[in-house]
Amino acid sequence: MEEKEQKYDDSDLIERIDEEEMQELVRQAQEDALFKASLEKQPEKTSRRFPRWLFWLISSVFLFSTFSFVFQIYSIPAIEFLAASARLSTDEKVKEHKKSVVTIAAGESKGTGFSISSDGTILTNYHVIEGHEHVTVDFPEAGVFQAEVVETYEVVDLALLNVDGENLPYLELAEHPDFPVDEQIMFIGNPLYFHGIVNEGVIIDSIRLRDWDHDVVMMKAPVYHGNSGSPVIDENGQVIGVVFATMKYEGYGKVGLFIPIRLFLKHKKT
Repeated sequence: MEEKEQKYDDSDLIERIDEEEMQELVRQAQEDALFKASLEKQPEKTSRRFPRWLFWLISSVFLFSTFSFVFQIYSIPAIEFLAASARLSTDEKVKEHKKSVVTIAAGESKGTGFSISSDGTILTNYHVIEGHEHVTVDFPEAGVFQAEVVETYEVVDLALLNVDGENLPYLELAEHPDFPVDEQIMFIGNPLYFHGIVNEGVIIDSIRLRDWDHDVVMMKAPVYHGNSGSPVIDENGQVIGVVFATMKYEGYGKVGLFIPIRLFLKHKKT
């Protein structure tokens, strides 16, 4: 377990990318991919002329490469993480987990949170709702609610919200989780103007950050804008942590950071 000063970043997990720009990039990439696939299904024709389908194939590959380059600039491998989410979401348990993960709109920013009780208690990051007493919460199936910020735990970057609801879906919190190196985990959030995106990663180690009195956990995982407040779920389907930041770590590059759920349970009791 390391105890050293490390520079981390939570600001890059709050969504501020231009929506029209993001949607246009994804739309173009999807169209190019579909066009390429349709060309591959067409029967080959014998002709002495330069085949039209080959011309369009070359053009589509060129365009697709261009947008792939744009994705690299923005660090947004959109097709890859959407494909991973679609694969993971076929699992029935994952489908149930997703019902409890909400989109939180606080002013111009967007983040993630998740329900932890059937009567409307929601956990998220403090920096997602900072400066707001009320925010909008959107459940995938249960609908949109106005939420009140009822508790904040700034020292561990967590906050509790409450909505007026009943029989809402919720996730169970692990009371005594451990974090073995290389353990596979899953997290669900709302990155890059998408909703209910499931992704997976592995635990690297615990680490003590600058200005923190508690250890947090590093994971090698695709964490993006909008993932703040995402629940980290273990193989038993229980929440073991909350995504809150990213940092560069030697040997791994950009890694995700999550707050162990025991810190929430500890501060909630005191």
